[in-house]
Amino acid sequence: MASSSEVSNPAARSKLVLASASPRRLALLQQAGIEPDALLPADVDETPLKNESAKELAKRLARSKAEVARRVARTREDLKNSYILSADTVVVVGKRVLPKAEVADEAAGCLRLLSGRQHRVYTSVCLITPKDTIRERFVETRVRFKRLSRDEFERYLASGEWRGKAGGYAIQGFAGTFVVKLVGSYTNVVGLPLYESVALLDGEGYPVRFSWLDAA
Repeated sequence: MASSSEVSNPAARSKLVLASASPRRLALLQQAGIEPDALLPADVDETPLKNESAKELAKRLARSKAEVARRVARTREDLKNSYILSADTVVVVGKRVLPKAEVADEAAGCLRLLSGRQHRVYTSVCLITPKDTIRERFVETRVRFKRLSRDEFERYLASGEWRGKAGGYAIQGFAGTFVVKLVGSYTNVVGLPLYESVALLDGEGYPVRFSWLDAA
């Protein structure tokens, strides 16, 4: 909960760094009334380690991103006492981790695997507090796609919406029309499970509802 000094003096409010360049994660935080004070995307190697499971991969990358951002933030006077929030999302079919599609061939391969099948979306969220305490949450959502027609397949590839997306699709866009069933968190599939992220921040003392009165 925000202290009385934080309410009366916005400059005293705890700072938040989002360790991501994802506009989707930023938009989800903003939906909750949370505006990060800085974006410090972390450039980490996302190649899975040998015999590393999808769950372990998501957890490792989320923590690595948070730790990289922390090292930068702690060198800045305006951010040295900030909270650091990061996340990593992995899409899995069976035991196969799908890539973050950057070229059309990758996206096409993802769509062929997803068409008519259930897949899982894992997101690990990592929070580092101003006292350097590390808190983590892991979320799983199951999603089933319809069997894609050739026209749907080709038009989605032509849209370019898949670019840079885990699993080669964005559920908040055209690909939302492919979803037959979803079990779990929708915002997890977008890229940041909102309930779990806000609960982490709230539980560690970040004033998540600081701006709500201004929106009334």
